[in-house]
Amino acid sequence: QVQLVESGGGLVQAGGSLRLSCAGSGRTFSRYTMGWFRQAPGKEREFVAAISWSTGGTYYADSAKGRFTISRDNARNTVYLQMNSLKPEDTAVYYCAATFRATIVVVSSLYDYWGQGTQVTVSV
Repeated sequence: QVQLVESGGGLVQAGGSLRLSCAGSGRTFSRYTMGWFRQAPGKEREFVAAISWSTGGTYYADSAKGRFTISRDNARNTVYLQMNSLKPEDTAVYYCAATFRATIVVVSSLYDYWGQGTQVTVSV
């Protein structure tokens, strides 16, 4: 089992940057594919980015491509989401999630563990 704790959210102006962190517990953190999701008020949770534990490959939602970067530091049991050129429509609660699956997963129901979320607010 793994516990996930996100941090790094906050209020930022449009065009600014934030780096979210997700710290995981457990000795097998490196064997989890990690994903970031977000949920805006009144909307469904949506996929943002994921990184595979087996290949290190990454995948992004169209809304994140070219602006967001997912990375991981297995020595620190941490996965990051660097967010640049933020837009007001990026405002949401951001969640990290972990799955045992070795390949990239974009469906939230296929993730096994979730963090509590961190709020990101982008002002105009």
